Amino acid sequence: MVAYVGCYTSKERNGHGEGIGVYRSDLATGQWNQIQLVKDLVNPSWLTLDRENRFLYAAHGDGKELTAFAVDAESGRLSPLNRQPTHGINGVRVAVDASNRFAVVANYSSGGVAVLPINTNGSLGTPTDAITLKGKTGPNRTEQAGPHPHDIVFDPSGRFIVIPDKGLDATFVFRLDTKAGTLVGTEALPIGSRPGAGPRHAAFHPTEPYVYQINELDSTITTFRFDAQRGALTPLQTVTTLPSSFTGTSTTSEVAVAPSGRFVYGSNRGHDSIAIFAVDDRTGALSVVGWESTQGRVPRFFGLDPSGALLYAANQDSDTIVEFSVDQASGKLKPTGQVIKTGSPSSIVFR
Repeated sequence: MVAYVGCYTSKERNGHGEGIGVYRSDLATGQWNQIQLVKDLVNPSWLTLDRENRFLYAAHGDGKELTAFAVDAESGRLSPLNRQPTHGINGVRVAVDASNRFAVVANYSSGGVAVLPINTNGSLGTPTDAITLKGKTGPNRTEQAGPHPHDIVFDPSGRFIVIPDKGLDATFVFRLDTKAGTLVGTEALPIGSRPGAGPRHAAFHPTEPYVYQINELDSTITTFRFDAQRGALTPLQTVTTLPSSFTGTSTTSEVAVAPSGRFVYGSNRGHDSIAIFAVDDRTGALSVVGWESTQGRVPRFFGLDPSGALLYAANQDSDTIVEFSVDQASGKLKPTGQVIKTGSPSSIVFR
């Protein structure tokens, strides 16, 4: 298995990273060995692979471009292809559509979403669409001064895109017109969150019609029922990601659903933990299993390996990625002792 690690590099972000790290993971021992470091990149903070694992795309925190790389089929090493402007500022999330012909990026700071075509050689073309999300801003004047789309999530069918907006306390759903490369609104209206919730990221259940959205500012997860015909979301439940005994300051960052669909995980920055929830397969509702320390500060990202047997917590302020084994029966996490030291990690993708 090959892992690609994005990071923050700039002084403005207190970044300690040097670029995109490429690691080969020994599946027998779990040991990671770095095989490449792609330097001369500013804040390659979010990474995503295309649908065929042939190309990798990087969004640059506080930047205005996406960068495309070719992936060597044998070694997994990266070769640069090109860069393209995103018609926005601070790309925080990128997703590739089911046809493998378009990359969609959320431009957090400028409040918009852009669509870039993917050429047959994996390079990016100039944007074919760019929109600004509209709505009433949330009550937090610092964090919600304008629209702040924070995620781009395609539903399992590939027909719809779910976009949580932290600034507008709302979740939008669009379709992608793959002939024109444009975003099309659906008949379903945006779904509002609790005032000040700050929707951040979302993840689909692998087999059931549920979406789990983590809300950054009030440290909660909302469960939605998803109408796969209309692209409509119906809120079912909202639960806290923090233990009742915690009295400090914390915000959330990432959410993921186990490949089995039995568990949902969310990360807390401040409490510095992974919250573990069991999924009721009849209703989609979450119940608390427990919390596991990430053994570091500010887990901006975590990810499950493709098998769901291991979870990797990227502690941005501790410059570490900590490995945990996943108990498939209970969903609980246990540190394996494997710690990868790398500057300001902020995303991980596996090939």
